[in-house]
Amino acid sequence: MPLSPQDLLAFLDRLGIPAETYDHEPVFTVAESRPVKARIPGAHSKNLFVKDKKGRFFLITAQDETAIDLKKVHEVIGASGRLSFGSADQLRTLLGIEPGSVTPFAVVNDTEGRVTLILDANLMENERVNFHPLINSMTTGISREDLVRFAKATGHEPRIVRLPAPAAQEPETTEAAV
Repeated sequence: MPLSPQDLLAFLDRLGIPAETYDHEPVFTVAESRPVKARIPGAHSKNLFVKDKKGRFFLITAQDETAIDLKKVHEVIGASGRLSFGSADQLRTLLGIEPGSVTPFAVVNDTEGRVTLILDANLMENERVNFHPLINSMTTGISREDLVRFAKATGHEPRIVRLPAPAAQEPETTEAAV
């Protein structure tokens, strides 16, 4: 059974990770979340749940306005071939969350270690980082160091990489779920 937001916050507390959580209206995209994010200090994210040609799953977490080259990102995260988005059913099964609530906190529900957590180096340059605590009507802020500590406590060694940006002439960017 996947953890609830309250279970997640209790888990952070047991780890000694200070967290500040804000309730707000549900948001589903980076663009839709801008007014909410303006009220919450720290860096905000976009999160992509993807799989490679071998069926391996990755959760890519980047700073919210980061343009990600989906044609090249597989090269820097160690995926086999180009990536495709994981389905809603795969998201529910592996991470225990609904579309629109994708968050690195969801690795707490990946007890089999099937999802690789990728953190963008640009996001990790910020002292405080914010994510949904498993639902998209709340945002929880923690330090970047505590994000790594949380991931390791769930059995996920996060990979911190600098994600490739699209070339200037290529307009392919992601307006992904938050």
